[in-house]
Amino acid sequence: MRRVLVTGLGGQLATGLADSLPAQGFEPMLVGQPAFEFDQPATVLAAFERLRPEAVVNCAAWTAVDAAEEDEAGAFRANALGPALIGRLCAEAGIPLIQISTDYVYDGLKGQPYVETDLPNPLSAYGRTKLAGEWAALAANPMTAVLRTAWVFSPVGKNFVRTMLAVGATRPELRVVADQHGHPTAAPDLADAIAGVLSRVRETGWQPKYRGVFHAAASTDTNWHAFAEAIFAAARPYGGPQPRVTPIATHEYPVKATRPADGRMHGGKLAATFGVTLPAWQQGLDRVMRVLMAG
Repeated sequence: MRRVLVTGLGGQLATGLADSLPAQGFEPMLVGQPAFEFDQPATVLAAFERLRPEAVVNCAAWTAVDAAEEDEAGAFRANALGPALIGRLCAEAGIPLIQISTDYVYDGLKGQPYVETDLPNPLSAYGRTKLAGEWAALAANPMTAVLRTAWVFSPVGKNFVRTMLAVGATRPELRVVADQHGHPTAAPDLADAIAGVLSRVRETGWQPKYRGVFHAAASTDTNWHAFAEAIFAAARPYGGPQPRVTPIATHEYPVKATRPADGRMHGGKLAATFGVTLPAWQQGLDRVMRVLMAG
């Protein structure tokens, strides 16, 4: 296994995989819109025929959580029908699929970290369509591993870290939700973990235990307000903005889609199965901040 098809060209995770996969001896082949478009299945078929991958990491998704409430059908095409098609093509080729999913498949009401056997109960259109994508990928291809991650951020794309730095540079005070808990996950760390998963599969060959759902998020958790404060603290040595960050409750910042209040996830299954763990979010933040501030 060498040639890895990575969907979602230009996105946070695909960009990270472009660096992480070669370090593990893989050849990443990145594809994205408009040349690779789930709404145009012929483009997906053409990419498989042309590139002949030996594994696929599907990072492509509708990630606009609130916009999905207005167009669930569009989100479903991207997040469910897309993985169904990719899963079928992977099954026909006899190759493994890594399908990226989200903590938003949970309702956040458990009160303690979720394990993979907990029943999902998504509260949003985004969560529903991502869960449907998990089922579709697993049903289509027996060699599918679903990785549920959370709060992804990176030096590129639209994410919380970049938004905080941009807005913090223009306002003396920011109001940030403090009663939603989860795992801020640096895309470069997640990409390293995925490369580690593929390395294990290459080393051992596909095994039945590799099929299923795995949590793949930073090993520590926090809330959005504390994360924002940490972002500005990490930016301070670089002369970054230093606004005051005021904690607020979820109801004080109304949005269209309901987020899980407590999406903490236990990552032990990923470690036990693939020998892969992700670092603390604080380490991921430092890693991303160094790249951001160097630019």
